Amino acid sequence: MSDPNPKLLKTVAFFDVDGTLLKSTIVHYYIWMRFKETPFLLKYLWLVGFLPKIVYYLILDRISRPRFNATFYRNYRGMHVAEIKALSTEMFEVYLRPKIFPAAIAQIQEHKVQGTPVVFVTGSLDFIVQPIADFLDVDAVLAPQLQEQNEQFTGELTTVPLIGEEKAKAMQAYAERHDISLEDSYAYGDSQSDLPMLECVGNPVVVNPGKALREKALTSGWEMHEWL
Repeated sequence: MSDPNPKLLKTVAFFDVDGTLLKSTIVHYYIWMRFKETPFLLKYLWLVGFLPKIVYYLILDRISRPRFNATFYRNYRGMHVAEIKALSTEMFEVYLRPKIFPAAIAQIQEHKVQGTPVVFVTGSLDFIVQPIADFLDVDAVLAPQLQEQNEQFTGELTTVPLIGEEKAKAMQAYAERHDISLEDSYAYGDSQSDLPMLECVGNPVVVNPGKALREKALTSGWEMHEWL
């Protein structure tokens, strides 16, 4: 997807994806695709073997979300690139599309009517997010990519995980490339890890926040929404 004309870009609306636009996580995406590609007789055997790992991932996520993301994405090691990218399109149609919050769609449409480009900033993988971006006709996607070798994923990211401060850095770099005023721009996020991206714009909007982010939004006077 090509970026908009930078000369026209002065204000942008940056959106986190997981938990902000729709209710899902990187774990749900992987389980759906792995379950889909596993032969019928082995599906539940695989699931029984995978579920105990969830406890480990939950602990790791509490310790460090960037470390959790980098570790979790190693599950993609050896998976066929073309097959998984095709599955991601199918996953959007049958699993993710119904999960998009109607209010999120309306908000994106409102920004676009006002002439404000929309950019996704997410820790989810690019090939998973791209079908969502295409459906909503957003202008750009800032998302991590997996390394590819011999038509398979290596399980390693090409960059650091796009979490926390890295989201803010990606937004700042994008703004510099396209002559964008972050002070006049918007950012939508739902979790504490989205705090840096919310703080680097002049118009932060908190969506479906947890306790800590809700308190931050209240004390800071930020706009806040509950999208169902």
